[in-house]
Amino acid sequence: MSALEILGIAALGLTSGLMIGCIGIGGVILVPALVFLGGIPIKIGIPAVMVAYMLSGLVASIVFARNKSIHWSMAGWLCAGAAPTAFAGAWAASALNSRALELGLGLLILLSGLNALRTSHVDPDAHAVSNVTLMGIGAGTGFLSSLSGTGGPLVLVPVLTALNLPVLMAVGLSQAIQLPVAVAATVGNVLYSKVDLALAGVLAASLMAGSWYGARLAHALPRQALRRIVSVVLVFIGIYILANVAWSAMS
Repeated sequence: MSALEILGIAALGLTSGLMIGCIGIGGVILVPALVFLGGIPIKIGIPAVMVAYMLSGLVASIVFARNKSIHWSMAGWLCAGAAPTAFAGAWAASALNSRALELGLGLLILLSGLNALRTSHVDPDAHAVSNVTLMGIGAGTGFLSSLSGTGGPLVLVPVLTALNLPVLMAVGLSQAIQLPVAVAATVGNVLYSKVDLALAGVLAASLMAGSWYGARLAHALPRQALRRIVSVVLVFIGIYILANVAWSAMS
Protein backbone atom coordinates (compact mmCIF):
# COMPACT_ATOMS: atom_id res chain seq x y z
CA MET A 1 0.00 0.00 0.00
CA SER A 2 1.15 3.53 -0.78
CA ALA A 3 1.29 6.24 1.90
CA LEU A 4 -1.81 7.88 0.40
CA GLU A 5 -3.74 4.61 0.50
CA ILE A 6 -2.74 4.05 4.13
CA LEU A 7 -3.93 7.56 5.07
CA GLY A 8 -7.24 7.02 3.27
CA ILE A 9 -7.86 3.66 4.96
CA ALA A 10 -6.88 5.11 8.34
CA ALA A 11 -9.32 8.03 7.90
CA LEU A 12 -12.06 5.59 6.99
CA GLY A 13 -11.28 3.42 10.02
CA LEU A 14 -11.24 6.44 12.32
CA THR A 15 -14.66 7.61 11.09
CA SER A 16 -16.15 4.14 11.33
CA GLY A 17 -14.66 3.57 14.79
CA LEU A 18 -16.05 6.87 16.06
CA MET A 19 -19.54 5.83 14.97
CA ILE A 20 -19.19 2.32 16.38
CA GLY A 21 -17.98 3.58 19.74
CA CYS A 22 -20.63 6.26 20.05
CA ILE A 23 -23.79 4.69 18.62
CA GLY A 24 -22.76 1.09 17.96
CA ILE A 25 -23.22 1.53 14.21
CA GLY A 26 -20.49 2.29 11.74
CA GLY A 27 -19.15 -0.98 10.42
CA VAL A 28 -21.69 -0.83 7.61
CA ILE A 29 -19.66 1.86 5.85
CA LEU A 30 -16.33 0.10 6.19
CA VAL A 31 -16.49 -2.86 3.79
CA PRO A 32 -18.40 -1.01 1.01
CA ALA A 33 -15.92 1.89 1.19
CA LEU A 34 -12.93 -0.45 1.04
CA VAL A 35 -14.43 -2.20 -1.97
CA PHE A 36 -15.88 0.72 -3.96
CA LEU A 37 -13.47 3.50 -2.98
CA GLY A 38 -10.31 1.56 -2.23
CA GLY A 39 -10.65 -1.10 -4.92
CA ILE A 40 -10.04 -3.86 -2.36
CA PRO A 41 -11.73 -7.21 -3.20
CA ILE A 42 -14.60 -7.95 -0.82
CA LYS A 43 -13.14 -11.35 0.10
CA ILE A 44 -10.00 -9.52 1.28
CA GLY A 45 -11.84 -6.64 2.94
CA ILE A 46 -14.18 -8.67 5.16
CA PRO A 47 -11.48 -10.84 6.82
CA ALA A 48 -9.31 -7.76 7.43
CA VAL A 49 -12.06 -5.77 9.15
CA MET A 50 -13.00 -8.74 11.32
CA VAL A 51 -9.42 -8.83 12.65
CA ALA A 52 -9.62 -5.09 13.33
CA TYR A 53 -12.92 -5.42 15.19
CA MET A 54 -11.20 -7.56 17.83
CA LEU A 55 -9.18 -4.58 19.04
CA SER A 56 -11.82 -1.90 18.53
CA GLY A 57 -14.37 -4.02 20.39
CA LEU A 58 -11.95 -4.51 23.28
CA VAL A 59 -11.20 -0.77 23.55
CA ALA A 60 -14.85 0.33 23.40
CA SER A 61 -15.87 -2.40 25.87
CA ILE A 62 -13.29 -1.13 28.36
CA VAL A 63 -14.69 2.42 28.18
CA PHE A 64 -18.29 1.22 28.55
CA ALA A 65 -17.34 -1.15 31.39
CA ARG A 66 -15.59 1.64 33.29
CA ASN A 67 -18.80 3.64 33.05
CA LYS A 68 -20.84 0.60 34.21
CA SER A 69 -22.80 0.66 30.93
CA ILE A 70 -22.56 -3.06 30.08
CA HIS A 71 -25.14 -5.47 31.51
CA TRP A 72 -22.74 -8.42 31.85
CA SER A 73 -25.28 -11.20 32.44
CA MET A 74 -27.08 -10.26 29.23
CA ALA A 75 -23.78 -9.88 27.39
CA GLY A 76 -22.75 -13.40 28.41
CA TRP A 77 -25.84 -15.01 26.89
CA LEU A 78 -25.54 -12.91 23.72
CA CYS A 79 -21.89 -13.87 23.28
CA ALA A 80 -22.62 -17.56 23.95
CA GLY A 81 -25.03 -17.53 21.03
CA ALA A 82 -22.86 -15.40 18.76
CA ALA A 83 -19.48 -17.14 18.84
CA PRO A 84 -20.34 -20.44 17.10
CA THR A 85 -22.55 -18.83 14.46
CA ALA A 86 -19.87 -16.23 13.67
CA PHE A 87 -17.59 -19.12 12.71
CA ALA A 88 -20.34 -20.46 10.44
CA GLY A 89 -20.84 -17.01 8.95
CA ALA A 90 -17.17 -16.88 7.94
CA TRP A 91 -17.67 -20.08 5.95
CA ALA A 92 -20.89 -18.73 4.42
CA ALA A 93 -19.15 -15.50 3.37
CA SER A 94 -16.77 -17.57 1.24
CA ALA A 95 -19.50 -19.71 -0.28
CA LEU A 96 -22.87 -17.91 -0.50
CA ASN A 97 -24.51 -15.08 -2.39
CA SER A 98 -25.67 -12.75 0.38
CA ARG A 99 -28.14 -10.52 -1.49
CA ALA A 100 -31.21 -12.01 0.21
CA LEU A 101 -29.57 -11.64 3.61
CA GLU A 102 -28.67 -8.02 2.79
CA LEU A 103 -32.32 -7.39 1.94
CA GLY A 104 -33.47 -8.82 5.26
CA LEU A 105 -30.81 -6.88 7.13
CA GLY A 106 -31.81 -3.63 5.44
CA LEU A 107 -35.48 -4.14 6.33
CA LEU A 108 -34.59 -5.00 9.94
CA ILE A 109 -32.49 -1.87 10.34
CA LEU A 110 -35.00 0.45 8.68
CA LEU A 111 -37.99 -0.82 10.65
CA SER A 112 -36.03 -0.78 13.91
CA GLY A 113 -35.01 2.81 13.32
CA LEU A 114 -38.59 3.85 12.56
CA ASN A 115 -39.80 2.03 15.67
CA ALA A 116 -37.17 3.75 17.82
CA LEU A 117 -38.19 7.15 16.43
CA ARG A 118 -41.81 6.38 17.24
CA THR A 119 -41.04 5.15 20.76
CA SER A 120 -40.40 8.14 23.00
CA HIS A 121 -40.64 6.32 26.35
CA VAL A 122 -38.52 3.33 27.35
CA ASP A 123 -39.84 1.03 30.06
CA PRO A 124 -37.15 0.69 32.77
CA ASP A 125 -38.04 -3.01 33.02
CA ALA A 126 -37.76 -3.53 29.26
CA HIS A 127 -34.39 -5.23 29.67
CA ALA A 128 -36.02 -8.31 31.25
CA VAL A 129 -35.38 -10.45 28.16
CA SER A 130 -35.16 -14.22 28.61
CA ASN A 131 -31.80 -15.96 28.35
CA VAL A 132 -33.05 -18.18 25.51
CA THR A 133 -34.13 -15.11 23.56
CA LEU A 134 -30.76 -13.48 24.16
CA MET A 135 -28.94 -16.58 22.89
CA GLY A 136 -31.13 -16.59 19.78
CA ILE A 137 -30.46 -12.91 19.16
CA GLY A 138 -26.75 -13.52 19.68
CA ALA A 139 -26.77 -16.43 17.22
CA GLY A 140 -28.40 -14.35 14.50
CA THR A 141 -26.07 -11.45 15.21
CA GLY A 142 -22.95 -13.61 15.03
CA PHE A 143 -23.89 -15.19 11.71
CA LEU A 144 -25.02 -12.03 9.93
CA SER A 145 -22.14 -9.95 11.26
CA SER A 146 -19.48 -12.42 10.17
CA LEU A 147 -21.16 -12.89 6.80
CA SER A 148 -21.36 -9.16 6.06
CA GLY A 149 -18.22 -7.94 7.83
CA THR A 150 -20.16 -5.50 10.04
CA GLY A 151 -18.81 -6.75 13.37
CA GLY A 152 -21.93 -7.20 15.51
CA PRO A 153 -23.31 -3.79 16.55
CA LEU A 154 -25.04 -3.09 13.23
CA VAL A 155 -27.23 -6.17 13.68
CA LEU A 156 -27.59 -6.11 17.47
CA VAL A 157 -28.44 -2.44 18.13
CA PRO A 158 -31.57 -2.44 15.91
CA VAL A 159 -32.87 -5.61 17.57
CA LEU A 160 -32.30 -4.34 21.10
CA THR A 161 -33.79 -0.92 20.38
CA ALA A 162 -36.82 -2.66 18.86
CA LEU A 163 -37.18 -4.45 22.23
CA ASN A 164 -37.18 -0.98 23.84
CA LEU A 165 -33.96 -1.45 25.78
CA PRO A 166 -32.34 1.80 26.97
CA VAL A 167 -30.13 3.00 24.13
CA LEU A 168 -26.91 3.21 26.17
CA MET A 169 -27.47 -0.40 27.32
CA ALA A 170 -28.02 -1.50 23.71
CA VAL A 171 -24.83 0.23 22.55
CA GLY A 172 -22.86 -1.19 25.49
CA LEU A 173 -24.00 -4.74 24.74
CA SER A 174 -23.12 -4.22 21.08
CA GLN A 175 -19.55 -3.36 22.10
CA ALA A 176 -19.24 -6.48 24.26
CA ILE A 177 -20.38 -8.78 21.47
CA GLN A 178 -17.79 -7.48 18.98
CA LEU A 179 -14.86 -9.36 20.49
CA PRO A 180 -16.19 -12.98 20.44
CA VAL A 181 -17.79 -12.44 17.04
CA ALA A 182 -14.56 -11.07 15.58
CA VAL A 183 -12.40 -13.82 17.13
CA ALA A 184 -14.64 -16.65 15.89
CA ALA A 185 -15.00 -15.08 12.45
CA THR A 186 -11.23 -14.59 12.17
CA VAL A 187 -10.59 -18.23 13.01
CA GLY A 188 -13.03 -19.18 10.26
CA ASN A 189 -11.46 -16.70 7.83
CA VAL A 190 -7.99 -18.10 8.48
CA LEU A 191 -9.31 -21.55 7.58
CA TYR A 192 -11.55 -20.62 4.65
CA SER A 193 -10.13 -17.38 3.29
CA LYS A 194 -7.09 -15.07 3.20
CA VAL A 195 -6.28 -12.41 5.82
CA ASP A 196 -4.34 -9.32 4.71
CA LEU A 197 -2.43 -8.50 7.91
CA ALA A 198 -1.13 -5.14 6.65
CA LEU A 199 -4.64 -3.92 5.84
CA ALA A 200 -5.95 -5.36 9.12
CA GLY A 201 -3.22 -3.53 11.06
CA VAL A 202 -4.05 -0.12 9.59
CA LEU A 203 -7.75 -0.67 10.20
CA ALA A 204 -7.18 -1.94 13.74
CA ALA A 205 -5.14 1.10 14.78
CA SER A 206 -7.60 3.62 13.33
CA LEU A 207 -10.69 1.78 14.55
CA MET A 208 -9.26 1.60 18.07
CA ALA A 209 -8.67 5.35 18.18
CA GLY A 210 -12.11 6.15 16.80
CA SER A 211 -13.87 3.67 19.10
CA TRP A 212 -12.14 5.09 22.18
CA TYR A 213 -13.29 8.66 21.52
CA GLY A 214 -16.70 7.52 20.28
CA ALA A 215 -17.37 5.54 23.46
CA ARG A 216 -16.43 8.54 25.59
CA LEU A 217 -18.74 10.75 23.52
CA ALA A 218 -21.63 8.29 24.02
CA HIS A 219 -21.45 8.86 27.78
CA ALA A 220 -21.29 12.65 27.38
CA LEU A 221 -24.44 12.94 25.27
CA PRO A 222 -27.93 13.19 26.85
CA ARG A 223 -29.69 9.81 26.65
CA GLN A 224 -32.63 11.10 24.61
CA ALA A 225 -30.28 12.79 22.14
CA LEU A 226 -28.26 9.58 21.82
CA ARG A 227 -31.41 7.56 21.16
CA ARG A 228 -32.54 10.06 18.52
CA ILE A 229 -29.14 9.93 16.78
CA VAL A 230 -29.16 6.12 16.78
CA SER A 231 -32.71 6.03 15.40
CA VAL A 232 -32.01 8.46 12.56
CA VAL A 233 -28.77 6.70 11.59
CA LEU A 234 -30.59 3.34 11.55
CA VAL A 235 -33.22 4.72 9.17
CA PHE A 236 -30.63 6.12 6.77
CA ILE A 237 -28.49 2.98 6.84
CA GLY A 238 -31.55 0.79 6.25
CA ILE A 239 -32.48 2.89 3.23
CA TYR A 240 -28.88 2.76 2.00
CA ILE A 241 -28.69 -1.03 2.21
CA LEU A 242 -32.06 -1.52 0.50
CA ALA A 243 -31.13 0.93 -2.25
CA ASN A 244 -27.84 -0.90 -2.76
CA VAL A 245 -29.64 -4.25 -3.03
CA ALA A 246 -32.11 -2.78 -5.53
CA TRP A 247 -29.29 -1.27 -7.59
CA SER A 248 -27.43 -4.58 -7.64
CA ALA A 249 -30.59 -6.41 -8.75
CA MET A 250 -31.09 -4.01 -11.66
CA SER A 251 -27.44 -4.10 -12.77
